[in-house]
Amino acid sequence: MGFCINCGNQHHDGVRFCRFCGTGQPSEQLLARLRAEAEQIRLLRMQMQQQNNQQNDAYARLETMRQQAEAAARLNNQQNQNYRPPGW
Repeated sequence: MGFCINCGNQHHDGVRFCRFCGTGQPSEQLLARLRAEAEQIRLLRMQMQQQNNQQNDAYARLETMRQQAEAAARLNNQQNQNYRPPGW
């Protein structure tokens, strides 16, 4: 089942003209080509989402490493402040 490109009413596949408004409908070849293009776009979008997820995962790992490095630096600074050389 398809829908009229003009009025949006539903009609059977293969209809050349809408029975409600009379507007000519796209051919089956055009519909097949549009469906194939839509599928390609859907696949590209999925690939982009996967790449975006991988990039977000990498950013999250980097942020975790940055936080660990900051915590280690704070601990090191605290240990250096508490250090007293022998004989003081």
